[in-house]
Amino acid sequence: MSMTSVVDDRSTDSRQFVIAGGTIHDPAHGRDGVVADLWVENGRIIAPPANPQDFVQIDARGRVVMPGGVDLHSHVAGPKVNAGRRIAPHLARRSPAAVPTIHSTGALYAALGYTTVFDAAIATAAAGVAHLELAELPILDKGIYLLAADDAEILTALDRDDTGREVQRLVADAVRSGQGWAVKVANPGGPAFWKRGRRGDHRDLDTPLPGMALTGRMLLERLARAVQAIRLPHPLHVHTANLGLPGNWRTLLETMRTFDGIPAHLAHVQFHSYTGGDLDADTFGSGVAPVVEWFNTHPELTLDVGQVLFGDTVAMTGDSAAAEHLAHATGVPWMSHDLHLEGGCGVLPISYREKSLVHAWQWAIGLEWFLTAADPWRLVLSTDHPNGAHFTAYPHLMRLLGDAAFRREAFARIHPAVRKRSPLAGITREYSLQELCIITRAAPARIAGLPQKGHLGVGADADITVYRPDPDLSQMFAMPAQVFKGGILVAEDGELRSLPAGRVLAARVEAS
Repeated sequence: MSMTSVVDDRSTDSRQFVIAGGTIHDPAHGRDGVVADLWVENGRIIAPPANPQDFVQIDARGRVVMPGGVDLHSHVAGPKVNAGRRIAPHLARRSPAAVPTIHSTGALYAALGYTTVFDAAIATAAAGVAHLELAELPILDKGIYLLAADDAEILTALDRDDTGREVQRLVADAVRSGQGWAVKVANPGGPAFWKRGRRGDHRDLDTPLPGMALTGRMLLERLARAVQAIRLPHPLHVHTANLGLPGNWRTLLETMRTFDGIPAHLAHVQFHSYTGGDLDADTFGSGVAPVVEWFNTHPELTLDVGQVLFGDTVAMTGDSAAAEHLAHATGVPWMSHDLHLEGGCGVLPISYREKSLVHAWQWAIGLEWFLTAADPWRLVLSTDHPNGAHFTAYPHLMRLLGDAAFRREAFARIHPAVRKRSPLAGITREYSLQELCIITRAAPARIAGLPQKGHLGVGADADITVYRPDPDLSQMFAMPAQVFKGGILVAEDGELRSLPAGRVLAARVEAS
């Protein structure tokens, strides 16, 4: 099979302009704070023109210019998001709502300087509904990851066909019919347990699925090879087993070992990096060290963190067993939906508190991942919106990464047991502006397979964010001076200026 990644290539603006004298951060082209002009025509970045007098000049002297942000892993559309809007009315009334409306989602992302977003968990049978909603999402280019591994037909093929031909055909069909960008697996094989009244978590990757010889490890390897074979733009997107459970760092490490040499992207690893349970001498805590050691030496792997930040939010996951476990542990109401389909999600409200032992560990573990992963090009900033925190908290997270003094102040407020035991206490690393640009723009665009995003080179989409420098990084990144989407000014100083439709990102898979 062969594959071409395509988008609706409608020109968004015919106006010619130059962003003049800005301080450019464009890691893909090695520009780290270089003062230069940026020329735009017909929604694309172009080389300096022969007749520059025809271009409107936008003065960016003294300002920081970056590509538009790319959110590789979020939850913004589909049945689970609509359930999240209903489950906690008090969180829907606040501003911004924990799960904002589809129109507010586009506006809020754009006001932060983000221009592209992916929803990371859509059941294949719910893809049509999700696309109806995404059609109403303004400004942003957007795509979905399909939970194809939950489909009974694909599971059966994975069980009996280790050569992969049948799996490749079925996955290609699912991506084509669902207009997906990538394939997501959430708790590999978990729904097969769930639909038979058994827990889909609390198991290792070598436990056979009910009625099958297939194990979670075999599922991951075979599906990752199928995704690679049909040349999807983004590798298999993996939410592994035992989300949120003590001792699950072992499952994450075994998942990484399963992909030895096979490209794969690991989702919200913070939720999979905990010590505890019968096999760990210590109580609940950080299991990052052995896992990040493997990650740092295996370049076929990429990941997003899923940072927890303190406050009230809504959890939603394609792993219904994990949602049930969390609901029973916290005593909050929850709902599960789409189980009549091949796949579904669990949804429940959650409150993260500084003085909670578990929540403080989650906060510290996420930051530990950011600060000990060696290569920012293989790392993506995320909060698994809205699971760890709202995406509007990204500027706060960027300050935690780029300002060690600010991070120490926050660390001093959390649960004392975590302050005593967390490796975060001894980490002094600070992200530079260039590194923050990598993990919010250049790296997610490259990992997602978006050659026209995440950089400011000739031919790139004119998705551009202009910031005012500020020692307080949270202030700097919270309110860009100007945001351009496809060459259109869409936001300025926190105010919307235009509402273009944005484009649907879909992988076109063609049979050989």
